[in-house]
Amino acid sequence: MITKVLIAEDHESANISVQKTLEELSIMDIAYAYYCDDALNKIIQAVKAESSFDLLITDLSFDPDGHRQVLSGGMDLITAAREVQPDLNILIFSAENRPAAIDQLYNKYEIDGFVRKARNDARELKEAINEIAQHRRYFPRHIRQLINKKNTYSFSEFDITIITLLSQGMLQKDIPAHLQGIGIKPSGLSSIEKKLNQMKDALGFTKNEQLVVYFKDLGVI
Repeated sequence: MITKVLIAEDHESANISVQKTLEELSIMDIAYAYYCDDALNKIIQAVKAESSFDLLITDLSFDPDGHRQVLSGGMDLITAAREVQPDLNILIFSAENRPAAIDQLYNKYEIDGFVRKARNDARELKEAINEIAQHRRYFPRHIRQLINKKNTYSFSEFDITIITLLSQGMLQKDIPAHLQGIGIKPSGLSSIEKKLNQMKDALGFTKNEQLVVYFKDLGVI
């Protein structure tokens, strides 16, 4: 059950929005922090007072305003908070939309849920909080679908190199000479064409431009 929540958010409008959502869920014990250092201090003090928070809702990015901070952003806060309170539930509320970056939050930082700041985010916040209250991780469906799609094809360093060069404006016919110059094999044009076709077939694309956009959306390049 979630009854005590800390919101770490430096934008007042977002803070108010999250507060309203929590109140609609009958959660009234709410604390706020506009800086990550302040949020960590509140967590420390709550643990010392044996009145720990059940849930931390935090953004990932905090705009610098000249106020000196030890913790620079949400990822630093997650790490520090878990050192103080390992069982703290953490829900990310952020504008981040790169599936690879969000996937890392779950796998490396072991967050309990992610909600993107976008249309219908209040509804998703409620869904996420209810899931976390049931001791289940909340993973938005559209993000899971993108990551699952990515996992159907294992991207190699060679794949990423080719797509990176295309994203930088290099023509496909010029890639072989570039690869030869930096000692990467295979470097033949036929090998590059074969690799690009394999990726397009696996992902259901017909154009190299679609591969570039897809890799960027995933945060791979």
